[in-house]
Amino acid sequence: MAQQSDLFKNLVAHCKEYGFIFQSSEVYDGLSAVYDYGPYGVELKNNIKDYWWRSMVQLHDNIVGIDAAIFMHPKTWKASGHVDAFNDPLIDNKDSKKRYRADVLIEEQMEKIEAKIEKEVEKARKRFGDSFDEAMFRSTNPRVMEYSAQFEAIRQRLAAAMTKGDLAELRQIIEDLEIADPESGSRNWTEVRQFNLMFSTQLGNIAGEEGKLYLRPETAQGIFVNFLNVQKTTRQKIPFGIAQIGKAFRNEIVARQFIFRMREFEQMEMQFFIRPGEQKKWYEYWKEARMKWHLALGTSSSKLRFHDHDNLAHYADAAVDIQFEFPFGFKELEGIHSRTDFDLGNHQELSGKKIQYFDPELQENYVPFVVETSIGVDRMFLAMMSNALVEEDVPGGEGARAVLKLHPALAPVKCAILPLKRNEERIVNMAQGIFNKLKFSFNVQYDDTGSIGKLYRRQDAIGTPFCVTVDFESLDDNTVTLRERDSLQQERVHIDQLEGIIRERVDMRQLFV
Repeated sequence: MAQQSDLFKNLVAHCKEYGFIFQSSEVYDGLSAVYDYGPYGVELKNNIKDYWWRSMVQLHDNIVGIDAAIFMHPKTWKASGHVDAFNDPLIDNKDSKKRYRADVLIEEQMEKIEAKIEKEVEKARKRFGDSFDEAMFRSTNPRVMEYSAQFEAIRQRLAAAMTKGDLAELRQIIEDLEIADPESGSRNWTEVRQFNLMFSTQLGNIAGEEGKLYLRPETAQGIFVNFLNVQKTTRQKIPFGIAQIGKAFRNEIVARQFIFRMREFEQMEMQFFIRPGEQKKWYEYWKEARMKWHLALGTSSSKLRFHDHDNLAHYADAAVDIQFEFPFGFKELEGIHSRTDFDLGNHQELSGKKIQYFDPELQENYVPFVVETSIGVDRMFLAMMSNALVEEDVPGGEGARAVLKLHPALAPVKCAILPLKRNEERIVNMAQGIFNKLKFSFNVQYDDTGSIGKLYRRQDAIGTPFCVTVDFESLDDNTVTLRERDSLQQERVHIDQLEGIIRERVDMRQLFV
């Protein structure tokens, strides 16, 4: 755990030092759980969004995109259930005055039990070597079985309490498990109470409830209220989807773990409209499709897993998370939800306007069912950074380097142009000429602010997949040294070949093969 904590601290420090992420309003000591994306961060973030948009919209002839407004009519959030049901269970410690989510405190206790199980398994693996049967060990070892039984008992109690909204039971679980304040060690807790996560503001200068607006807590509702507009103008036939990328806002009780949980964040959501009764088929389809999307980036399958929800949201009849192994453990990266006809049906009822689809094959009208895929841009960003940041020794006694081994298609800068001698005018002119040519094809960078070794290390740290070094030999034969980030291999390449070689290796199309 200590090693994971150090890895996470290094990641956060790297993001600041190399211009990926800054604390918002840092000159005023920052604003809690709000962050700004720096020069390289915004490029990586845009590339992630581009990858999602292309795979979701451009490559599907039955999925289209929209960009709905952040402000919506207040009745939207009444119909969606957010006014009445969008709450987290809050608990305060009377001694430390710290505030926590009651369910998260219990989940963290469960994670400690899981860690004990994994520790026993790892010890046995080392003891028995190649002959180790992990499944047999987990099902027969008394200590592991005891821990597993504890875990399952807590899981069932938590799921039941969350489903029923039983706040007294949540507090009782905390009492029974003797959960202490993580900071002070105190067990002096308040009662658990509900806390609505929506930010509210006023429309114009009107005071009172009639002028109350909310900052949207999700982007999905902008899709639902535009269902008929989109369907009619694009002439889509069910099944079809509507995709959107946009900001959402949640007044999180405890926003922590860097950009994993923020109060202002960005979502990539797609709502897929289907015939009633076909939700299971499409739910399984999108589970598989979304996992393939993550694996295409080169992420190890051992770092991704499905996790079914124990406590379903008020709108869902099935829900699963794609979890990623962050430095602080497996956590939700993307959700796939079968939302039934809850949203369209509620908007139809509250608005008094018919929101239905006429199916020409069935010759009937119905309110479509929906399968949703929803992924946080910021969490995806953090997953990619966590997965890519490596500290390693450079062969040949050149010391260590911090390198971001991002997939080339996502890398903020695709290629850096580096003159070997910044005081040699002919080399500088040639390097700048290459930069001016390549900048029309992809994001490139010119840098002559240090020795070639330091320039390489700087580009490694921001994830640049290729460096082009212009030297004296270049002046004679128009060839340059092309250095590959991960393998450190170098090859001489003619200047006229550069664009084609780099384009082939950084092109996002290779992710869709």
